[in-house]
Amino acid sequence: MSAYAHQMEREYSNRSYSSRGSEMGSHNAMESGFYMTSFAAIIFIAALLTFGVSLITLLIALIMMLQSCESKNAGIVSISKSNDNYNYCNMLTLHAELNRLNAIDFPEVCKAVAVHYIKEGQYARDLNHTIWMAENYFEAVKPLEDGLDLVLMDVDDFFPSSSPYGDPLQSRLSQFGCHDCLEEAKNLKHKFIIKLYVKLQTGGWPLILFSRKLEKQRNATMEHLISAGCGSWSSLVLRLQDEMQMDSREYFSRLRNKLQRQGFQITAVISSHMDALMGPHSGEHVFKLPNPIYEIVEHHFESASLSQ
Repeated sequence: MSAYAHQMEREYSNRSYSSRGSEMGSHNAMESGFYMTSFAAIIFIAALLTFGVSLITLLIALIMMLQSCESKNAGIVSISKSNDNYNYCNMLTLHAELNRLNAIDFPEVCKAVAVHYIKEGQYARDLNHTIWMAENYFEAVKPLEDGLDLVLMDVDDFFPSSSPYGDPLQSRLSQFGCHDCLEEAKNLKHKFIIKLYVKLQTGGWPLILFSRKLEKQRNATMEHLISAGCGSWSSLVLRLQDEMQMDSREYFSRLRNKLQRQGFQITAVISSHMDALMGPHSGEHVFKLPNPIYEIVEHHFESASLSQ
């Protein structure tokens, strides 16, 4: 074969190899690429949007759940704190009553608790429960026919205080939203006490009414009782002038002792003040009416004014 023929053959062989290599490279490039139709692209984008919306919805739900948990926890903390304040002030009030302390120096939180106690209806519920217990007790026992069974009632619980100081806590409690709660509490007590008085009177119980007021206030006290619908009491006991310097607990103990020495039997004593319920000769049963903090202060001022 001539040299020219060999040269032509080599050129043809080189062109064939180059052509095959180019075809193979093109084929490999097509296989390594990503092809998607427009419909598939739309579905893919819609799926991404749906996932994003779901994720945002989940985040919003989680945020709302966290806020709800925080609110509930805050409410639990608030209720717990309110209960702690009530328990603290309740014990402080009891301590003041037992030891005749001046409650006007109570901490501010207790004044707020006193307003809440009345405004939220707890005072009315406590009064109702106490009167209910007393009524149940007197339904189970009956007075003897000899008339020697007595019930002693604190007449100072029947009416608002006559102290010249008025309501010593009214201005202090007004800052806690208590513009009429003192009058509201007095009206509640008056309503429940009169109800119990009428029931005892109807049941035939001899009623001895006692007061811290002076004897010279007898006529005014009797007029108040009659105007309130309270009549037919067995006796109304007020303090003599020479008894005003006597401790009220001793005064009431002497009164009960005197009645028992006269042959009477004290079936029950009913009062909202500890001084009328403490000491010997307190009878078979004692009913302590609920007493908001302000009444301890009011009672302190009234006792102070009467002794002057």
